[in-house]
Amino acid sequence: MITRGKSVSSTVSCYFLFLCLASVGCFCVHAQDPALALHPAISDSSARHDRHLHLFRGEQIDIIDIGVFLFNRKAFPRTDTSGIKTGKLHFSLLPSVEYTLQTGFAVAANGNVGFYTSNHEEANMSSVVAVAKYTEKHQVLIPVAANIWTRYNKYNIQSDWRFEQFPQTTYGLGQFTTDQDGYTIDYSYIRLYQTLFKTIFPDFYVGLGYDLDYFWNVREVNPPANDSTDFQKYGLTPKSVSSGFTLGVQYDTRRNSIHPQKGYYANITYRPNFTFMGSDANWQSLLIDLRKYVYLPLRSTNVLAFWSYDWLTVYGKPPYLNLPITAGDTYNNLGRGYIQARFRGSNMIYLETEYRFGLSPNGLFGGVVFVNAQSFNTPYQPKFEVISPGWGAGIRIKLNKFSNTNLALDYGFGAHGSRGVFANLGEVF
Repeated sequence: MITRGKSVSSTVSCYFLFLCLASVGCFCVHAQDPALALHPAISDSSARHDRHLHLFRGEQIDIIDIGVFLFNRKAFPRTDTSGIKTGKLHFSLLPSVEYTLQTGFAVAANGNVGFYTSNHEEANMSSVVAVAKYTEKHQVLIPVAANIWTRYNKYNIQSDWRFEQFPQTTYGLGQFTTDQDGYTIDYSYIRLYQTLFKTIFPDFYVGLGYDLDYFWNVREVNPPANDSTDFQKYGLTPKSVSSGFTLGVQYDTRRNSIHPQKGYYANITYRPNFTFMGSDANWQSLLIDLRKYVYLPLRSTNVLAFWSYDWLTVYGKPPYLNLPITAGDTYNNLGRGYIQARFRGSNMIYLETEYRFGLSPNGLFGGVVFVNAQSFNTPYQPKFEVISPGWGAGIRIKLNKFSNTNLALDYGFGAHGSRGVFANLGEVF
């Protein structure tokens, strides 16, 4: 999901869960669901004791149940009694306070909503994820991503909209750079990506879309003295526009993209940008996103997940700020263990494996371990000569059991001492 508060190397990200507990009635609700209810309270003390044990045994609970228990110690965990999917909205909203080297202190609201548009067994869950963040350096980030399925999965509408006024550290091109090469580039940015996929066969879709990237007020803040930067050599301009159609094919057997547990996902998108559509230059890219999820062991709910993400320049010269970068995917999740944009190049290949497992029988807590690898090339170094590994572990805390939304808190490591805390609302992939 959206980096719903992504922390970077040598940073700390603090998510105050007590805010969720104190505001369960306002922030994490099961909206438009008249059948959602608590079991009736009873007076017998031994029965109340058994009821409380539901919070620690096998019955599924989430943060909302914990909050309800704190306010009403006679209540059972919430249950969904209607069995009707269509029309329900499963909200999760998480306020947060963060500190990163790029932003200083920041306050953010991270939210998502999951819902179904059909009630048949094979219906996919739709989701909308959004973040609003403001930092002490007067930086603003407002990304919104949507993955909406119409009735009977006939159409899939994908949106990636964002506004950013956010200085970013750049280290130059390729993977032979060091942390000491980093300096700040400042810009304002609007992204409008919109794609409509249509079902051709069950779980197989073809799509047509439009992508716009508009950068303005682009400038280098503190570039190295007495030397031309890679940005200057590549082509530094105060404004850049990339505009073009997208053509895509998609195969998706997952039923819940917020928390995938089994199935396959494949998305191949070709993006040609044209000057007649407002683009500064003609250039083309190809994105190949492949994922697989399997239960391991077979009869458990533990999941072994695989992710391959290849971001390739097919033709032309994309603007510097449109080149593939670490954590440059829709949800800014690529490359845990490294700061965003730590690596940049003409082409990127990426692989990741994650193992997700339960820590409590009631589903409130889970854990993950992960390992990833990324490699870039540049116009000056056409071969993929370096592989940058990342690895780490994390915990999962159930925010909403009906949409299976987790708070993900990971600690990742990379090469040459890179490390940090990484947080998401929902699974990383």
